[in-house]
This record gives sequence, C-alpha cells and structure tokens, in this order.
Amino acid sequence: MNDDIFYQVALTLIPKVGAVTARNLMSYCGGAKAVFEATAKELNGVPGIGPQLLHNIRNSDALFMAERELNFIEAHGIQVLFYTDPEYPQRLRHLPDSPPLLYYKGSADLNTKRTVAIVGTRRPSPQGVHFCEELVEGLKPYNAMVVSGLAFGIDIAAHRACIANEVPTIGCVAHGLERIYPAQHTHAALEMVENGGLLSEYPSQTKPDRERFPMRNRIIAGLCDALIVVETQRQGGSMISAKMANDYHRDVFAVPGRIRDKSSAGCNLLIKSHRANLLESVDDLAYVMRWEKSDVQKGIQRELFPDLTPGEEAIVALLKQQDLLPVDQISAATQQSNSELAALLLGLEFKGVVRTLPGKRYTLV
Repeated sequence: MNDDIFYQVALTLIPKVGAVTARNLMSYCGGAKAVFEATAKELNGVPGIGPQLLHNIRNSDALFMAERELNFIEAHGIQVLFYTDPEYPQRLRHLPDSPPLLYYKGSADLNTKRTVAIVGTRRPSPQGVHFCEELVEGLKPYNAMVVSGLAFGIDIAAHRACIANEVPTIGCVAHGLERIYPAQHTHAALEMVENGGLLSEYPSQTKPDRERFPMRNRIIAGLCDALIVVETQRQGGSMISAKMANDYHRDVFAVPGRIRDKSSAGCNLLIKSHRANLLESVDDLAYVMRWEKSDVQKGIQRELFPDLTPGEEAIVALLKQQDLLPVDQISAATQQSNSELAALLLGLEFKGVVRTLPGKRYTLV
C-alpha cells in the first residue's frame, strides 16, 4: 500500500471528521498526507474546523489505527476506494453525504452501466420471495447489477437469486469486513465475492450497531439507477431507502399488494403518493428506464458523429467513458455553467448524439 492510501484511511479515522469535513480538509490542504503535516494556523483556516476538531486531527490515534487497518486490508485482499479514485462509484461521488472512503472486497465493476437496488421487509411472504426471484431472473438479459443490504428477508432473497442466476450482486453492510452480519448469511456472502462483492464505509473492527443501518441505506440508494421496494410496512429501513433514492433523483419502484396487508402498506403508500412507479414485472422497470436487452447500440455509429463543438466533444468523451451520467456529474466533470451545459446537451440531442433518460440522466444514442 502506498502513502496516499495510508493517509486517506487515517483521515477517515479522525474522530468527528465526516464526509464534508474530510473533503474540506483535502481541498484546503492539498491531500490527505498534507492534512497531518499542516500547522495549527493552516488547519484553523479550513471551514468547519474548530478547537475540538483541531485537537482531534493533531492528537488522535488515527495514524496508528490506519497502520493496523492496512495490515488487515492487505491480509484479506480488500480494496480501498477513496472518493478521488477512478474506481470509486461514480454514482456516489457527487452526492453531498457520500462516504469519502469505501472498503470493497469483490470482483464486480462498481461503475457498471446498469445498477438496481432491491430492498424490502425482513419478514417477506412466500409471494414476495418468489417475486424477488422472478425479478432477478428477468434482470439478467439487461446486464444489470443488483445492490442490497445482506439482511434477512427480501435482501438475502435478492442476493441468493443473483447467485443462482449469475447476476452480479453487491452487499452493502453496516459494519467492518472482518465479519458477516447476520452470520447465517456467511456462505452467501462468500459466493457473492466471486460474482459481485461486499462494500462498507466502516473500518474492519466496526460492529453492526443499530444506528449504522440507516447510514448504510444511503449507499444502497446512491449506488443504484433504480430502487425497487418489494414488500415493506409504512415504517422501516426500506422506506428510508426509498426516501433517500427520491432525494438522490433515482427512479423508485414499488410492488403493489393487498390493501389490508401490512407487509405491502409501505409499497402501496409509495405508489399512492407518487413517490414510486408501480412495478408488476421487470418489463415495467425496463419501460420506465428505457432499457433494451441487447447491448448492441442502434442508431448512429459513435465514430461517425456529426461536427461537434469543443464543449460537445467534451461531453461525448465523458459519456464514452461511462455511458450513463446524471446532469450534475456532467456539470462537475466539464466545469460548465448550468445554462451552458443545458445548451450543449440540447444541441447534442438535436444532432441525435445523446438522449435524455428519467432523472435528468444522459447517454449516447
């Protein structure tokens, strides 16, 4: 492991340094290592740094803990993904509360073209589990990756269906990767690493405490293009995930149920309040998302684009690297103002080069 990773891990281990503060420190100091080398005067100039945080940065055991963490990482083949790394999930990168660092053990591409989150109750009905299995099987022709939380119920049903159908699946966990919680899902988790992976924002020794699960849900919601709620009551983790997905401008889908069935009350409420699309089959998802089963691109050949302006060429080059991007990520990458970017994207649509998808996302034709 190089110095950059060591200091990046250490930065996230400083008490009370969260996502916003970590980014501010990186920006003002010029890098993770520079944070630990900065003077008190330099640190005082960083927004949000008061006496307590200054003390934590200069006197915590973060460097010692980072050394221990890197020993664990190297011994267990875990990747460290800092928010400045190309491998860091692009869907998360520009979210205001995204974790600055992720620990990942797996083989799947976290920046794959299509990602679906499947969440639901921990006590599903047999019909809910069966629907979940049918849904995953239907997703396979679309080359979509499935994200869930490795919990009892719908989560593990989705993961196991992915294993059975060889669909890549990511388990986002609310603890360190030295353990699997719940322990009953250890075998499934080990299989997931072979065709998917496990993802956490927490260092190895972190326990699965109750308050960490809602935090985990924001990663599930942020990683996906579409979030599907299969069965849920009106309150609980799945409803939190759906709200977060709405806030992140992700497409949300809910499977309807009987009107007096408590396990479907949350899904029915999401549909009734127009916070989710009604989902009866994978065809509904594909229709709303405008997905096609074949990856063969129709329309113009990308090598034969019409004459483009430099600004348009920059957008096309970006979409060639990652074929589906929300407008805020395009704006951040190209450094264009909102009005300039809107004009460029409209011009590209008129030229038949890009098309817009729900949620203000763009892809090449």
